[in-house]
Amino acid sequence: MALRSQSWWSGKEYYNFSRRAWLRSEGFTADVFDNRPVIGICNSWSELNNCNAHLKGVAEAVKRGVWRAGGFPLEFPTISLGEMFMKPTSMLFRNLMAMDVEESIRANPVDGVVLLCGCDKTTPAQIMGAASADIPAIVVTGGPMLSGQWRDRKLGAGTDGRKLFDLYRGGRLTEGELCEIEGGLARSAGHCTVMGTASTMASVAEALGMTLPGCAAIPAPDSRRLTLAEESGKRMVEMVREGLKPSDIMTREAIENAITVNMAIGGSTNAVVHLLAIAGRLGIDLKLDEFDRISRRTPCIVNVKPSGQYLMEDLFAAGGIQVVMNEVLPLLHADAVTANGKTVRQNVEGAQCWNRDVIRTAADPISTEGGTVVLGGNLAPRGAVIKHTAASPHLLQHRGPAFVFETYQEMHAVIDSLDLPVTKDTVLVMKNCGPKGAPGFPEWGQIPMPRVLLDQGVNDMVRISDARMSGTSFGTVVLHTAPESAAGGPLAAVRTGDEIELDTAGRKITLHVPEEEIARRLAECPAHKPHYERGYGWLFLEHVNQADEGCDFGFLRKDFRGQ
Repeated sequence: MALRSQSWWSGKEYYNFSRRAWLRSEGFTADVFDNRPVIGICNSWSELNNCNAHLKGVAEAVKRGVWRAGGFPLEFPTISLGEMFMKPTSMLFRNLMAMDVEESIRANPVDGVVLLCGCDKTTPAQIMGAASADIPAIVVTGGPMLSGQWRDRKLGAGTDGRKLFDLYRGGRLTEGELCEIEGGLARSAGHCTVMGTASTMASVAEALGMTLPGCAAIPAPDSRRLTLAEESGKRMVEMVREGLKPSDIMTREAIENAITVNMAIGGSTNAVVHLLAIAGRLGIDLKLDEFDRISRRTPCIVNVKPSGQYLMEDLFAAGGIQVVMNEVLPLLHADAVTANGKTVRQNVEGAQCWNRDVIRTAADPISTEGGTVVLGGNLAPRGAVIKHTAASPHLLQHRGPAFVFETYQEMHAVIDSLDLPVTKDTVLVMKNCGPKGAPGFPEWGQIPMPRVLLDQGVNDMVRISDARMSGTSFGTVVLHTAPESAAGGPLAAVRTGDEIELDTAGRKITLHVPEEEIARRLAECPAHKPHYERGYGWLFLEHVNQADEGCDFGFLRKDFRGQ
């Protein structure tokens, strides 16, 4: 077969000769140019990203597999998005990373690419970029970190950290105890070991068929992750020879499989935004309604925090995502082709579960519906989401008076005030936290519980915003309200004292204010002042789509025609 890379090496032009010479300056022998598939290893390693800090070793394992199969591995870097470190939010830069990945693939002499990722935004960004470039690609995620440890307790980074920090805020943990927790919460490289966004997107990548079976849950320090990486490198050479591309794997059926698995694992609400963006890169017209349709039919069967009790190590030991997919196989498109050339059915049928308390049967689920519910109503005419499996059941049907924060900064300044006029029935509303408003659509949606209520022993209340929420978070939190307030959405019209009703069963979030009054208030709202006047920030604000469209840039969707 004709290899894409040969147009760089073969021919009688000066640049064919000089490209070979320049590559040989790295110490390679001349036979690497002899019709050998060049496999790019797209590495998001960074010391500013603890989730991906171990990917140099993973890359070496991939190279072994590529050499074994007769390929020529060449590693290259892309920007890396460290969830814990980037301000104002790593989501601001997901599309930038996707562009970096796409153009690095397109511009270089690679016949196929192995995508090394792990942190929340690095996995969707790499898949988005590879979908647009559409040359053979396979994903190798970095895996979850070791479970945290404090005294006799196993901890899940993110979920348990938030709970313990609230105890500290309420005076129930000392400075010394918090310092002990800090030293044992995150014990290794790798992503959060709960079903946060990183674990969810690793599971979604496997459900899409873009990884080898079993990839998602292997812990980062486990030698079996290196074994899988080596096998992925080997398989990548075969995929090049077969011509198997992302567009062949990530079909509408594969996207629906990924949504189903996300619902079955109680996955992060962020997966909704990322799957909408991935679908847009593939030219698949995916709507929020389809997430709700699939959620209604899909049981949540994975008992992992924050929706359950266990951690990702336990999910791996119980059998991983293959067992989950086998359990919901009747709901999947079982004939969808995956990266190893086999169908979903061939990969997962008969997978055995070793702990039924971690992965339940479909007949004995944690919830009869999927983890994420899509809401409509006059407060979210283009949709909003709630992770009901991580919410308080008694609050899923609730009506109460709003207490409004116009910005995140305003909320942060007063949330610990002991005279904050809120009760357990109050609905906290926070505006201007969406893609344009924040900017960048940060994970501010889990508004901290007011100190005055924590002191009363109240641990949850209804909270609504146009922000996202970390997948490690929990609580009765309505997110992704679209359109966002900074774009003129109805959330901008809410005032303190207005009655708001959350009807999860009815799939509605309602502002009990007459429509003409809402329209009058919106007309009086001042125009939102842009956060950036130049550079990438300006580009983001000018071109980012709303949450219900995936927050990608319109000009990067496959259906864009340069209007």
